Amino acid sequence: MAGNDLGSLLGGLLGGSGGNILGALLGALMGGGGAGGAPAAGGGNNPLGGLMDMLSKSGLADQAQSWIGTGDNEPVSGAQIAEALPDDTLQQVARQAGVSPEEAADQIAQSLPQAVDKLSPAGSIPSGSLEDIIRRQNL
Repeated sequence: MAGNDLGSLLGGLLGGSGGNILGALLGALMGGGGAGGAPAAGGGNNPLGGLMDMLSKSGLADQAQSWIGTGDNEPVSGAQIAEALPDDTLQQVARQAGVSPEEAADQIAQSLPQAVDKLSPAGSIPSGSLEDIIRRQNL
């Protein structure tokens, strides 16, 4: 499943922490079995841009931009993540990770800033498939 592959790639990128939960999230946003809203996140093989748009529209524009930019990463809370994500997406991610939706949101809040920061070293969301972007960062 795409989420598991993404999870292992993200785990390598993040030094082992948070990869599985982010892999499940990005897999869900790419349409990995989720209903309602997943394709709308956009991006096909690279849901990162759609995720950033979703966070920005939910009032987290400053935080999301700080992760993409080259300065310090602003923190985000699990509650903010839970509000920003479609409920069915969060439910799917929690199911895949074997945790409650609240725990999934907290884990995403802990891991997402660092992951986005590492995936956007030039201060912008790179193009290409998410797998290619992650592999380039591991070089």
